[in-house]
Amino acid sequence: MWADVRKRLNASRADLGVVADGLYPGATRAGSTALLTRPEWIVTNPIPLEAVRLEWEPEPEPPAVADPPEGLPAGFRTYAEAMAALAPPAVFENRRAYRLLDANLDTGLGATVLRLGPAYYFDAVNVGESAAHELAAHELAEEAAGLPLRTRLGDPCDLARRAALPAITTVTVRAGDPASYVLHWRDPEKVAHAGGLYQVMPVGVFQPLGDDVDDLDLWGSMKREYSEEFLGNDEVLDRHEPRFASFARDFDAARGAGEVRPYVLGLGVDPLTFALDLLTAVVIEPGTFDRLFAGLVQENDEGKVAMAPFDGTVPQPMQPAGAAALDLARRHRGSLLRRT
Repeated sequence: MWADVRKRLNASRADLGVVADGLYPGATRAGSTALLTRPEWIVTNPIPLEAVRLEWEPEPEPPAVADPPEGLPAGFRTYAEAMAALAPPAVFENRRAYRLLDANLDTGLGATVLRLGPAYYFDAVNVGESAAHELAAHELAEEAAGLPLRTRLGDPCDLARRAALPAITTVTVRAGDPASYVLHWRDPEKVAHAGGLYQVMPVGVFQPLGDDVDDLDLWGSMKREYSEEFLGNDEVLDRHEPRFASFARDFDAARGAGEVRPYVLGLGVDPLTFALDLLTAVVIEPGTFDRLFAGLVQENDEGKVAMAPFDGTVPQPMQPAGAAALDLARRHRGSLLRRT
């Protein structure tokens, strides 16, 4: 039964996302999308990536809900354990990550700050995929069984209720006339989250790039995803790996010359899975894009890759975080594409 519901979840994430969206009628949303957010999580104007201050809390208070037992098959303690045994995606490892504890991106309310603490990837899987699984089971049931876990979790934007692990979702815009961006279709056979949906690219969980758990480096994490997702390079576990280090130096040099410009646009939560995404845009001048990503893959370890026009259209079905990042990037199109 658990495996049947898991299949239903993976086959129906777009439809279930619409159902989940309807459960939060009064919530603030990012732009015109389903992504849940707070007013202080959306920027008035794009913030240069380097302007966001990162703070470290080594021993935060534990979340109110962790490793929920609801709906698990017999013999399994967590949702990740059940997934690993009964429905494993191609890549599924419990690596170190960061938990977001507090955030403010509204410059009118003070400094733009993300406060983070230690976590592991399965902390988010155990809660978010459990909540999505519960909703899928609820929709399959002939009689309404309620949503006790989702009810217990409460406000999806309350960072104290669960371990909320931010991913960095980036709209990569190739400037020019016309401008375009990189589009990803996430293969449900390869990924643990958002399979079957379109997404911008790259996207990756914010994680350390070495042995230091408090190595808070947004740009380093983004560069890792560019190396892996755009160029098909092996997974980067350390910033000093030679192939990655060479690419990172070239990328950094282009950023220093103003040919690569990263910005933060906002922060939001997926209503189905409670996945938390930091929404960013990276604008790259056309010649630099073509040089850095001459080897842009057509398919990677997570799905298929293509270029799409940056013209206001949104492929469907698209993951809420990707739709929100695109929506916010379009709203700020003039300032993003203007090279200063």
